[in-house]
Amino acid sequence: MVRKRKIRIDFRKNRADRTRPGDWTRKFARNQESEDSDQAAADERISGRGEISRRRTVVVNQSADGQADGVESRLDIDEAACLRGRVLCVFGLASSVQAEDGAIYQCVTRRLLKTLASELRSVVAAGDRVLFQPVAASGALEGVIQRVEPREGCLCRATKGRQRLLVANVQQVLIVSSAAEPRLKPNLIDRMLVAAEQAKIRPIVCINKVDLVDPSLLEPLVGVYSQMGYQVLLLSAVTGFGIPRLRLRLAGRSTAVAGQSGVGKSSLLNAVDPGLALAVRTVSCENEKGRHTTTTARLLPLDFGGYVVDTPGIRQFELWDVIPEEVAGFYRDLRPYVNLCHFPDCTHTHEADCAVKNAVADGRLDERRYESYCQLWAGDSP
Repeated sequence: MVRKRKIRIDFRKNRADRTRPGDWTRKFARNQESEDSDQAAADERISGRGEISRRRTVVVNQSADGQADGVESRLDIDEAACLRGRVLCVFGLASSVQAEDGAIYQCVTRRLLKTLASELRSVVAAGDRVLFQPVAASGALEGVIQRVEPREGCLCRATKGRQRLLVANVQQVLIVSSAAEPRLKPNLIDRMLVAAEQAKIRPIVCINKVDLVDPSLLEPLVGVYSQMGYQVLLLSAVTGFGIPRLRLRLAGRSTAVAGQSGVGKSSLLNAVDPGLALAVRTVSCENEKGRHTTTTARLLPLDFGGYVVDTPGIRQFELWDVIPEEVAGFYRDLRPYVNLCHFPDCTHTHEADCAVKNAVADGRLDERRYESYCQLWAGDSP
């Protein structure tokens, strides 16, 4: 049974006009000053009170078990007039949504959803399940997204202090790196593993371009991740090495593909399913950095079953909603030693009688992984 109730919600703090207009000088110069100028505010409002923090009453659904999801997933709408679909990609204010019958609609997001006070940079992301209302249009399938269904399996990162939702409703994530061109960055892989652990998404570490190096050089790194229970795939989109195993991991599942620019994410997907025909570019010869080819996350159906979400390449990966005290709990290899330290609030960086530091000194923990933890705990970029 679904109950309805009214709640008060906050709008974004940019939904009101300026308290004091700033064009009086220009009006005076053009001799167009009106009598209303004498009634101008004597000072400007600095706090967030008043119209700058507008609120509104909306009707939401509340299930009988007291489940409390986000407001965007509980808005009361006319479901009989809506269709269910999944967001394929988001381009600015427009989203491509695939309905259950396979038709693709170009949709905009209703104003109420866009103006909700939220930590998210965008209220809709690739992979979202939504309810949208079709609208009459001449020769085109268009609609308005009315509600976003509850999410699970979300991969996020922080951008300028705000949460950026890369993809929603995925079961696993391919963390793609390259053996060379650009160089391998294990610390960046560690950060993505922490994000996957936090989101409870199954991570698969993929090292592409193994044809450019001696594979034996990768054995120490592969061994460390494999001992922790992570699946590691050595791949080459050029020679096809490892592609059949990757295809088996993708079949019948929803998968996000993430990694830095230039590691060959789109090339791997083309090798797995040539029908995707994704655009690819070469790595810059000057700095061995990738050129941004994929500009927005896109949900792509695979011919052999399942979906993949090709995400734009990244240069840095800043974790969202992870405090330093939580980092050790997301490191599988450090986790067994955390409760063995002498001090209950041990940070495992400088304290005496630290079980984690002793394990590193005895060779039971990988020294590079420990240095990666210290860097992440200190908040440094990879």
